[in-house]
Amino acid sequence: MGLGAGCFIVLLLIFGSPSEKELRIENSRLLAQYNVLSRRLDDAMGVLQDIQQRDDNLYRVILQADPVSPAIRQAGYGGTNRYEELMDLANAKLVVNTTQKLDVLSKRLYIQSKSFDDVIDMCKNHDEMLKCIPAIQPISNKDLRQTASGYGTRIDPIYGTTKFHAGMDFSAHPGTDVYATGNGTVVKVGWETGYGNTIEIDHGFGYLTRYAHLQGFNTKVGKKVVRGEIIGKVGSTGKSTGPHLHYEVHVKGQVVNPVNYYFMDLSAEDYEKMIQLAANHGKVFD
Repeated sequence: MGLGAGCFIVLLLIFGSPSEKELRIENSRLLAQYNVLSRRLDDAMGVLQDIQQRDDNLYRVILQADPVSPAIRQAGYGGTNRYEELMDLANAKLVVNTTQKLDVLSKRLYIQSKSFDDVIDMCKNHDEMLKCIPAIQPISNKDLRQTASGYGTRIDPIYGTTKFHAGMDFSAHPGTDVYATGNGTVVKVGWETGYGNTIEIDHGFGYLTRYAHLQGFNTKVGKKVVRGEIIGKVGSTGKSTGPHLHYEVHVKGQVVNPVNYYFMDLSAEDYEKMIQLAANHGKVFD
């Protein structure tokens, strides 16, 4: 009897009790399930990253919107240890790791959902945005003598020093019509130092255009204008050495090269010629 009991104890020590064996099997099953869940979370994160790439590099590019900031996309959880209560569980490291993945995925899905809400709103306004983009020349080709000076660093015609030229100069006869290049609201009509008689139009969606050295005005502050509407006349006011229009395009507060926006009234051949003219280092009027 003593020998039998001893053998039984030895067997229990080696193989464990039936309940312990069942527990080990259950633990192995749970471990396998956690591993499967972890792999599926990794797969889901990969799919989400692909969606994020399309959002930033396709949808938002088409809509001319900034990509979502990486700082926003990668936002985590702050505060106290969110997983402290899990540390006493069996396989705590695996449980915490899987829970963290699930939390990160949930947070990034929420951020992506908000981004798509913004994209939907932008799509609803897309037709209006297309009308507001400054997409034509401010002076008709038939009235244009030449583009005297393009965007970039030039020699100042008055002071003879190197200076950045923040727009494009269109040489035309005094009194030539000047057109709004996109729908918008006139926000400035008046004299500005250096620019002379100046008009500024806020087109919304981050776009603003400036028309300078004008002879006269055909609009007023607060007026809603449409693309192609006459807003003023070519002149030579302000710091100017001859009749011309100085034209600028600003996008989200930054001045940009206007030549990149003449895509609605130029053929591919004319557009190529305009790019060459815009690089003209010849006569500078302002």
